Amino acid sequence: MSDLKKIKDEFLPKLKGKLNLSEINEIKSSLFGKNGLISSQFKKIGSIAENERKKFASDLNNIKDELQNLIDNKINEIQNAEINEKLKKEKIDVTLPERSFVRGKIHPVSQTIDEISSIFSEIGFSVEEGPDVENEYNNFTALNTPDNHPARDMHDTFYLDEKKEKLLRTHTSPVQIRTMLKDKPPFKIIAPGRTYRSDSDQTHAPMFHQVEGLHIDKNINMGHLKGCLNYFIKEFFEVDKIKMRFRPSHFPFTEPSAEVDIGYKIKDGKIIIGEGDKWLEILGCGMVHPNVLKNVKVDPIKFQGYAFGMGIDRLAMLKYGINDLRAFFDCDYRWLNHFGFDPLDVPTNYRGLSR
Repeated sequence: MSDLKKIKDEFLPKLKGKLNLSEINEIKSSLFGKNGLISSQFKKIGSIAENERKKFASDLNNIKDELQNLIDNKINEIQNAEINEKLKKEKIDVTLPERSFVRGKIHPVSQTIDEISSIFSEIGFSVEEGPDVENEYNNFTALNTPDNHPARDMHDTFYLDEKKEKLLRTHTSPVQIRTMLKDKPPFKIIAPGRTYRSDSDQTHAPMFHQVEGLHIDKNINMGHLKGCLNYFIKEFFEVDKIKMRFRPSHFPFTEPSAEVDIGYKIKDGKIIIGEGDKWLEILGCGMVHPNVLKNVKVDPIKFQGYAFGMGIDRLAMLKYGINDLRAFFDCDYRWLNHFGFDPLDVPTNYRGLSR
């Protein structure tokens, strides 16, 4: 009995004092471990006289329960204190104002591509795409570009190998070649996408966006081309009337070829499209050269067609009053917030193109 009292007198004051979790676990092991003091007392029960055994077992259980409860309470107390301290450090002030919500905007180039696609889809054009890395044949040879043409020079074109067989496409016309090689006429497509040329200033960038159109069918003529472009320009700039003129030009892949100018005037420092006596060149076009049709196994006697190409970035600059092409690629959120568009405002001819 004296052993039980000795255990109780030794450990009760300790458990009522200030302890950390490591010290408590050490006490618990000393008492209730395999060779602990309480565990050893239970092993003695069999050797105690029968008339004292019952009382000894009862006292031992009482001491065991008392010490076990003290240990459990102490552990819970320490754990709760640690949790409260952690919560105190991680306390969130619910009275603080919420974080501002930054809403994204659609880039003017993406908006312009969607507008162009919407307009041409209304008159039967489908959208085709192709790789940015092209081969020399699709980018130049199939388009009737002579070997000595300046566009083939390294100061204009980004070649990817010494043999000049792989390159970054200089226009999206290779998409037209790919489409005509894999399908049979008629064709009525537009091909928007990134293009690359070795040029950089306020109105030029080494990477820019173009859209090119192609319509191949029987009995297609310049009248169809003029009607198509007249419709597009009026719809894109959202004007009822447009002054448009075709100036003779030269492109290897079209014959005859022309550059298209539209009338405009300056009012209060802004360009007003469709009015005035000034002229602004916006695109190139022409009737597809017979050699191009032959290169894609299309009979130029049976089928004719027209093609056109224009800079998407330039169109966006004209329509939305952006005066520096380089701003398109600066990733400045302030600029995008000013010139960008609502992500849910999808342009259509019925709801309006730009808002």
